Amino acid sequence: MAEADTFDVNRQFEAEPRVADYVVDADVHVTPPPTFWADYLSPQFRDLAPKLETGEDADYIVFEGTRRAINLMQSQAGRTFDKYKNAGKLSDMRVGGWMVDKRVEDMDRDGIDKAVCFGGGPLGTGNLELYLDSFDAFNRWQSDFCADSNGRMYACAYLTTVDVDHTIAGVKAAKARGDVAVNLPAFPQSTHQFTKEGSVWQAMTGDPNGTRQYRDGEFDPLWATLVDLDMPMTFHLGARTSRFKDKTNFLPDIPMGKPAMLEMINIMLYSGVFDRFPDLRVGLIESGVGWIPWACEYMDRTWEMQRHWTECAILNPPSFYFDQNVYASFISDPVGVELRHKPGCRNIMWSSDYPHSETTFPHSHKAIAMNFAGVPTAERDWIIAGCAEKFFGLK
Repeated sequence: MAEADTFDVNRQFEAEPRVADYVVDADVHVTPPPTFWADYLSPQFRDLAPKLETGEDADYIVFEGTRRAINLMQSQAGRTFDKYKNAGKLSDMRVGGWMVDKRVEDMDRDGIDKAVCFGGGPLGTGNLELYLDSFDAFNRWQSDFCADSNGRMYACAYLTTVDVDHTIAGVKAAKARGDVAVNLPAFPQSTHQFTKEGSVWQAMTGDPNGTRQYRDGEFDPLWATLVDLDMPMTFHLGARTSRFKDKTNFLPDIPMGKPAMLEMINIMLYSGVFDRFPDLRVGLIESGVGWIPWACEYMDRTWEMQRHWTECAILNPPSFYFDQNVYASFISDPVGVELRHKPGCRNIMWSSDYPHSETTFPHSHKAIAMNFAGVPTAERDWIIAGCAEKFFGLK
C-alpha cells in the first residue's frame, strides 16, 4: 500500500502555548495544484497549461511532452521528519498550501498572526512568451489567495528581469494588486541562456555569468520605481541552488545557498547603488543571519585596505549599508540572534517557511522560545514582528 494511504499529512494539531503575543512570519509559501494554470494563464496560452494525471503511488504533471511526479519537498508541513518524501500525490500535501481557510486555521494553531507569502512558478517551458506570462499568472493567483485571508497574508510577486521595462511594469502591477514586495532572480536573466531545462531555475538564479549585472545603470529606473512606490525587493536564495532531488548532494548543498546570497548584495553595494538610492530596501529571504556579522566585519576591513586601488567610491563602510538597506530572514538561527547587536544584524526577521521542508510548523512558538532564550522581550518582538512590518510596510 502506498504511504499516501497510511500517513495523514492533513491531520489536525492542537494549538501549543504561545510565548509571544504577536508574530509576523516573514517567509511562507503556497503550493497550488497545477490545475490552476488553466484558469490564470492568458487566454491564448490556456490550452498549453499543464495537466494532472493520477497514478497509484504518485500524481503526475504532464506538460510539453514530459511527465513528472508531484514534488513534495515544497510541502512537508504536517509530516514527522521520518516521513519526509520527495515525490507523491496531491493528497500527500497539506492543503493549507492552496486552500486559504485551511491556511488560516494552520496559522491560528501555530500562533502566527500575519505572514508574507512567496509564491513560485514559472512554468518550465521553452516558450519564452508562455514563460513570461506564467509569472503574471502565478502572481495573480497568489494575490487572490492572500486577498481572501482577511488581512492575515500578504503577497510578494516574482518578477523576471529579461527586460527592465517589463520588470517595472510588474512592480506597478504588484503594487496595484496590493502585494507588499517583489522578488527578483539573484542575477539578471539572459534570453540567450533561456532553455526549457533551465527556465525554472532562471527564475531564482538568473545568469550569474551574463553581461548584465544589477550594478549597471540599466537597472537604475527599476530601483527608482521601487523607492517611489515604497516597495521593497527581495532575493529568495538563488545564488546557489540545491540539488533537492539528489539524496547524495542535498545535504551538502543546502547550507551553501545561505552565504552565497552575499554576492548579489555586494554587486549592488560596492557599485554605489545604495548611495544613489538610500531608501531602497532589499531583503535576503531564507538567508540565515549568523554569517552576516562576520561578512560585514571582513568587508569593512578589506574595503578600508583595498578601496583606493580598486577606486571603490562608496561613501560609507559596507556594514553601514547592511544596517541601512539590507534585511535578512531566518528560520532557526540562535547564533544569529546572539549576534543581533553586531553590524549587519540590525534588520533580521524570523520566519516559519511553511510548508517547506525546513518549516517550524506546527511548533513555531517552541522554535521562537529556543531561538530567543534570554533575549529581552522588546528585542525579541522586533525580530519576530516589528522588523518584518517595517520592511514590508505592513503598518
